[in-house]
Amino acid sequence: MSTDRTIAVVYDKGAVAPAQFAAGLSGLGELLFLLPDSAHNEEMRPLLEQVGRTLRLTGDPETDIAAVRAENPAAVLTFAESQLATTSALTSALGLPGHSPETMLMLIDKARQRARLAETGVDRVRSIALTSADEWPRVAAEVGLPAIVKPLRGEGSRGVFVVADPEEVEHLVAEVFVTADATGTTVVAEELLQGRTDLDFGDYVSVESLCGPQGITHLAVTGKLPLAPPFRETGYFWPPALPDGLEDEIRTLTGNALRALGVTNGLTHTEVKLTPDGPRIIEVNGRIGGHMHQLGQESSGVDLARVAALLALGEQVRLPPLRPDRVHFVFIGLAPVEPARLVAVHGEDDVRALDGIAGYRGFTRIGEELPGGVNTQILYLVWGSGADHAEMAALYDKTLSALSYDFAFADGTTRRVTPAELLR
Repeated sequence: MSTDRTIAVVYDKGAVAPAQFAAGLSGLGELLFLLPDSAHNEEMRPLLEQVGRTLRLTGDPETDIAAVRAENPAAVLTFAESQLATTSALTSALGLPGHSPETMLMLIDKARQRARLAETGVDRVRSIALTSADEWPRVAAEVGLPAIVKPLRGEGSRGVFVVADPEEVEHLVAEVFVTADATGTTVVAEELLQGRTDLDFGDYVSVESLCGPQGITHLAVTGKLPLAPPFRETGYFWPPALPDGLEDEIRTLTGNALRALGVTNGLTHTEVKLTPDGPRIIEVNGRIGGHMHQLGQESSGVDLARVAALLALGEQVRLPPLRPDRVHFVFIGLAPVEPARLVAVHGEDDVRALDGIAGYRGFTRIGEELPGGVNTQILYLVWGSGADHAEMAALYDKTLSALSYDFAFADGTTRRVTPAELLR
């Protein structure tokens, strides 16, 4: 493969760490990191310049397209949800493989996505878009309660709430719209899908799909550990633990959704709720899911970042569904929902010593201030494998028992907290 060509990565916080995708893209071409203006990118710039060149983006579409065109990239891609629209604008302007502008709008705009899935008969979930707090009475009338409300665009469960009682509305209105201000003042309210109660683990899954000229290949259905309230993710695993026949239903629904949205290039991450009436779409995302890259490498030796780059280069990629012989997992440790400062960590070496645990990585430094909130803020990741799902569950319990954290809270107290307590 040519190493003379340039591969442009629109960089920001994303589902794949810089070192991981730099290694995965090695040998495919020179890396050029396109950096939108952000504090995170300014902090990361010296690191990125160790593995490639960098180019600041101004935020003005015409200026940025001209600057990137001058670099003559062979591919433009991103691993960051927040940069999907910028990436699509660049690939469309430069005639490179990627999501079309119409498809991109439906991937990042939850209201448009729901509308297309409904009008094509793929999945009908009652949903409305709200532009002001004055429209809240429409939620009970058109969607019903309980309802889930979330920003029109967002990630990591940021600003996602459940309204079950009309009396809760007044309390939540201000918080929901203030949270949504970061991505626009529109929020989406939709019916709360109720999950099955007879499943061994979480009542939802995700589907990791490869979309290219050869069609759609569903690489994996990812099992989930139960959510922490309200919608914070706690872990994933391959293969899933599902009743006979359900996985086929999930794959069929996901394929229909991707075709309805016009997805023809790239890797996608589709979240699916498992309800008593069958699988239902939660949302379709136009990029690799969080930590799926690590699961791919650990379980099957497949580098999904490299696959994404090959697709962006317009190359044919053929992979079979990935179904490892052992159960490979990633456990997510959640930060407190209250603002706090991390004072100490206990038990990391004990977790690393557990048979079946391949690694522990802390995401928070001692002394770091944590903002709190109900989005998924990662305190640590633990990954490994077990012979079966029962062995995975036992390792999860041992991990929760081995670790503890000291936090200094706003009320002046310092308390030792276990991971199990942080899940409540």
